[in-house]
Amino acid sequence: MFRIAGAGSVTAARLSAACCRVVTSKQFQVHGASLHVLSSEASRKTRNGPAHRTPPSWQSVRAMASAGESQSKINYIFYGLAVLFGGGGIVYWWSRKYMRETSKDGSTLKKAAAPAAAASKEATEPVAETPVTETTKSEAPPAQPAAAEAPAEAVPDAESKKLLDATPQSYPDYEVMPEIPGHAKYLLIGGGTASFAAFRAIRASDAKAQVLVVTEEEELPYMRPPLSKELWYSDEPKLVEKMKFKQWNGKERSVYYNPPSFYVEPKELAYQENGGVAVVKGRKVMKLDPQKQVAVLDNGWEIFYDKVLIATGGRPRNIPVFERASQEVRDRVTLFRGIKDFKRLDEVSKNASSIVVVGGGFLGSELTCALGKRSRDSSLKVIQMFPEAGNMGKVLPEYLSQWTTAKVRGEGATVKPETFVKRARYSDGKVILKLNTGEEISTDHVVVAVGLEPNTELAKESGLEVDDTYGGFRVNAELEARSDIWVAGDASSFYDIKLGRRRVEHHDHAVVSGRLAGENMTGAKKPYWHQSMFWSDLGPDVGYEAIGIVDSSLPTVAVFAKATEKDTPRAVVEETGESLRSVTETEALSIFGSAMQQAATSTVPDLEVMEATLPAKEEGVAAESGETTATPEVESATDEAPAPDVEAAAKLVAEVEAENRVAPTPKEDYGKGVIFYLRDDVIVGVVLWNLFNRMPIARKIIKEGKQHQDLAEVAKLFDLHADED
Repeated sequence: MFRIAGAGSVTAARLSAACCRVVTSKQFQVHGASLHVLSSEASRKTRNGPAHRTPPSWQSVRAMASAGESQSKINYIFYGLAVLFGGGGIVYWWSRKYMRETSKDGSTLKKAAAPAAAASKEATEPVAETPVTETTKSEAPPAQPAAAEAPAEAVPDAESKKLLDATPQSYPDYEVMPEIPGHAKYLLIGGGTASFAAFRAIRASDAKAQVLVVTEEEELPYMRPPLSKELWYSDEPKLVEKMKFKQWNGKERSVYYNPPSFYVEPKELAYQENGGVAVVKGRKVMKLDPQKQVAVLDNGWEIFYDKVLIATGGRPRNIPVFERASQEVRDRVTLFRGIKDFKRLDEVSKNASSIVVVGGGFLGSELTCALGKRSRDSSLKVIQMFPEAGNMGKVLPEYLSQWTTAKVRGEGATVKPETFVKRARYSDGKVILKLNTGEEISTDHVVVAVGLEPNTELAKESGLEVDDTYGGFRVNAELEARSDIWVAGDASSFYDIKLGRRRVEHHDHAVVSGRLAGENMTGAKKPYWHQSMFWSDLGPDVGYEAIGIVDSSLPTVAVFAKATEKDTPRAVVEETGESLRSVTETEALSIFGSAMQQAATSTVPDLEVMEATLPAKEEGVAAESGETTATPEVESATDEAPAPDVEAAAKLVAEVEAENRVAPTPKEDYGKGVIFYLRDDVIVGVVLWNLFNRMPIARKIIKEGKQHQDLAEVAKLFDLHADED
């Protein structure tokens, strides 16, 4: 591989397009995509594939011809004529067809049977006479001795000599392309849901886009929600080993968004005429240079980019008591986040006698329920502890938090509210936890689930701004941190036009922000106006969905009703066939929308107005790979539908039962209901408890941003009694 540093842009572009290398003094080969040019933008964009090749200069062709023996000279004379009279197209055709089919002694080789589309693979056959070694993806391109000098009798002109004497560097095996491309039009940093949504959006807008994803994980893009939900409830171990699960309706599904066949090899990405997506696994981007538009990997490799997305997500937050503990303790602590953490905890739970879960939020409660279920059929003891008064105490009102705590205990776990670990030590193969209550607990393993820290290591080295209040990369309304640099997912601190600046750590936000960033990378220039939702399931029978600011410190008003068999996570999956409930909003508009329309035409005409203002398609179903995924429409700042008059519509609905007007008591069985979170008497958050397919209504209410005198009337818009006998 030639490495040209400091050459002029035109000359470097020509030489890089020719991509010629002296293997020995007797051989010369043409291969444009193997050059790694480090000069101007023009030469950078010409080096990375056949689509950008330009002919070399006549002087460089003369110099090339002088390096070979008789047949090589004849070859390069014809090559030079092609440059002069045939143009770039003939140059490319002749160099790929004639030169490769003619050996150094003039004999014609057998033509390859592969189609022209396989030319890139054909070019990987070694032609060097000397032994060669293959460069691995874990190594940066090694420096090699300079190419052999031309024979004494061949004296190239000054320009060609200057170029050939520039100490070019080459791979040991020229025909083996580098494992990681040197240029990507679209570079995505991170391999999670935000990146997945982004490259789908990019490919939808730019059908021939070549997208390169770089991820630290050794996995292809996958969904995280099943790691704490459905995977734990499977009764088929072999299915789980393949990272497949059964949705609550029994349908099999993989955690991976696409099968391996969907992706192309990174080294072949530049040769995909119809574009594609390649994933570089096990690599970390250490630095971005916004001026030079280059990303530096942890192995020193440089990737030039046109557009880049930072979707680095977050890392599990640890607590000081375990950070300071001995290595024996740390070896028995899992910070739960990804596939490798699931596999580790799954194996531990099959052999351990006890596991302690530290954390009472979404993840901690879901894992406790899942492990508690597994403990019913084994001797495993599961203990959950957290400093709050009840499960999800930071989110749910106190009475509902207490009810949820009782639900988790019913799953077979021991729950210790208002409890935290003061010290941790190792003794006789066990982790001994000293609690604030004075109690000591001996356990085999500890799971820490106390939130995320956004991955912002790139910021300092790359000159990007980090939000001091919320964490994450600070971005504008179009999710752009700097020119040609976007941020999406957990790592983005974005401005919400209704709720202020925020950072959200949920699946739906990753989908929506990733999709919007991908669209904006192709020139859409859309602002982020979407109110993302999140959901949590405590097994197949209890679940909730939420949107906006759901903080238990805010005033809340709740309305509950009797639940039916249809009011469970299992039932909604059976009805929609989809376990990701950010996706089921599509079905919500057809299922619940029809019911609303019938009610509107029969009893409440004004509800028809509200239904008409609901977006025709809040979320879509992607079909490129056969997998379904959320693709929410991002609302336009300039073409916005008028918000419905929720209060006027609510006043026309029949009055709700008197018992639902008062705050519920902890003794009640909360079947299904809606909880409103208020700030200055304005609804800023909504929790739908065992109430599904109503999220478009909640989103509209928050977007409206109005004060409401009677929230029980507003609750009727969610049709709580629709399925009651």
